[in-house]
Amino acid sequence: MESAGVNLIENMPKYGAVELKGVIRKNTVKGFIITAAISLLLFLLYFGWVKLQAARPEVKKFAPIAKIDIVDLPPTDQATEDAPPPPAEQMLNTGPAARAGTPVPVPEAMITPDMQEFATIDVQSRAGSKGGSGIDVGGFAQNIDFTGQNVDVKVKEKEPDPEEFIPVEKEPGVDYKKLQSLVQYPDLARRAGVEGRVVVRVLVDKDGSAKRMFIDASDNELLNDAAITAIKKYGRFTPAIQNDQPIMVWISIPIQFKLR
Repeated sequence: MESAGVNLIENMPKYGAVELKGVIRKNTVKGFIITAAISLLLFLLYFGWVKLQAARPEVKKFAPIAKIDIVDLPPTDQATEDAPPPPAEQMLNTGPAARAGTPVPVPEAMITPDMQEFATIDVQSRAGSKGGSGIDVGGFAQNIDFTGQNVDVKVKEKEPDPEEFIPVEKEPGVDYKKLQSLVQYPDLARRAGVEGRVVVRVLVDKDGSAKRMFIDASDNELLNDAAITAIKKYGRFTPAIQNDQPIMVWISIPIQFKLR
């Protein structure tokens, strides 16, 4: 009996570290292959599902339809709604009750309490000669006649700078012979034997009038007043022309002072 058991043990295959490593290696490779196959299968299934969803036509979602039977409708209110009130009537701009005109003194006994307060300038400017109804909503009295009243509004034109260059088609015209004849030689300059030239800068308006002037250059101050006086006596110049229209420009006018 003992010999049979010994023989059975001796005939059993022997496993050592080398054999165990071989078994582990085989099982590891087998497990990796199975895992990779399952992962690939899952990826293919997911990819196919995505493609299938993309190929399906888009279904529009509608709001849920609520079904109501006629018998379930709530009872309607038979009473009609009240009509809206009519719009408020607009009051006319009848203006203040004050009267515009020259005030007339009256005895104090005739002054009623409502007349003791003086009308302001704003009220007087909007009041008519007969006065308004007293309903003052900021307008003028109805008895003010605006017809036939022409208001002439003049806009002051900006004067050009004396050094500003203004291109013109025609320069202002000056009759120098006429201007020179208007020059009166100053007595003091004549006795002192002073001669020279004075240049006056003149702003010629659209109508040819000398709107402004000043001494631009002078050989002697004794000659300045005589030059200014001669230009003032000259009258109107011929205005400058730009785009076929007269314009305001500055010009320099030389005046000679020479003793004969």
